[in-house]
Amino acid sequence: MNNIKAIAFYLPQFHPIPENDTWWGTGFTEWTNVAKAKPMFPGHYQPHVPADLGFYDLRVPETRKAQADLARAYGISAFCYWHYWFGNGRRILERPFQEVLESNEPDFPFCLAWANETWSGIWHGNPKSVLIEQVYPGEQDYIDHFNAVLPAFKDPRYFKVDNKPLFMVYKPMEIPDLDLFVSTFRRLAVDHGLEGLHLVATNVDPDWDTQKYGFDALTPAVHTKDSYLKSANKFVDLYRRAKTSRLNKIYKKIFKRPTRIYQYKDAIQDFNEDSKGNIYYPTVIPNWDNSPRSGVNGFVLHNSTPELFKKAFINAVSRVKKYEPKNQIVFLKSWNEWAEGNHLEPDLKFGHKYLEVVKDVLQTKD
Repeated sequence: MNNIKAIAFYLPQFHPIPENDTWWGTGFTEWTNVAKAKPMFPGHYQPHVPADLGFYDLRVPETRKAQADLARAYGISAFCYWHYWFGNGRRILERPFQEVLESNEPDFPFCLAWANETWSGIWHGNPKSVLIEQVYPGEQDYIDHFNAVLPAFKDPRYFKVDNKPLFMVYKPMEIPDLDLFVSTFRRLAVDHGLEGLHLVATNVDPDWDTQKYGFDALTPAVHTKDSYLKSANKFVDLYRRAKTSRLNKIYKKIFKRPTRIYQYKDAIQDFNEDSKGNIYYPTVIPNWDNSPRSGVNGFVLHNSTPELFKKAFINAVSRVKKYEPKNQIVFLKSWNEWAEGNHLEPDLKFGHKYLEVVKDVLQTKD
């Protein structure tokens, strides 16, 4: 058996909150978009209907335990919970993880990823509308932020690399005083008795200089970038690359389908990019289709299968095997991004097959 650790991103969006009630209607959760999704072109796999766990509510402890039990059974090492801190103490969707932390259940490893991004109306085709703005007020806010996550860092379940809590930053280059953020978090970690932090950057290029910016590793988030795709339908690509958006609007209006539709098989990564000496943790996606959120503005990787996912996962595992055991980490995106059509949790179509791929690859002997 190898030393690979598979960490699955975890979305805490599956419970009502006052903000979503205001923006999208009473009782809105990710399930709202998932349940109303329909096929938008022949062969389009929608809706994705959950199987074993059903349309769950993350306020229910039994649901969180069932998720952890399922993940553990198939070799997932930890959940990486998306964590929202918008500045000035503004948080959102924190309840599920806080209850995990305070209840000590489930007994399953975790880490945090700071989703430092402004929330907009992009889900409903209006990206210019700002719902919550991400701001960076300065050092005191970084201190407050660190103190808010310190109980998690000190929890024995927290996933560590070289005995240092792994903390991910979604968009590090959007932090205007990145050096201050990094130095503050690192200083406070030591001040509070930790051996340090293992900082991981995402939404950066593979050759982004981690040492220059004070990070330890990176995982390029390229799941929706053009550079991720090896090939694409030329007809669709013509419209996507149009200099004006008018052609795209006409296409969407006539055909009522997204303009960005690609074959999953054409998007399988080799993970052989030159990372210029950086520790590179691959992020593998089992599937991608955010049309339930964005409709004709969606991005669709069509015809994903467990067999194709296995190829991508094997490539990722091969990439990290050259590292020391402590750095043999692969991220999986995601455990439960259902409105992105992006999940390892079982659905009615594939059941446990994607999870079986994870278990099979992780149990393969070197």
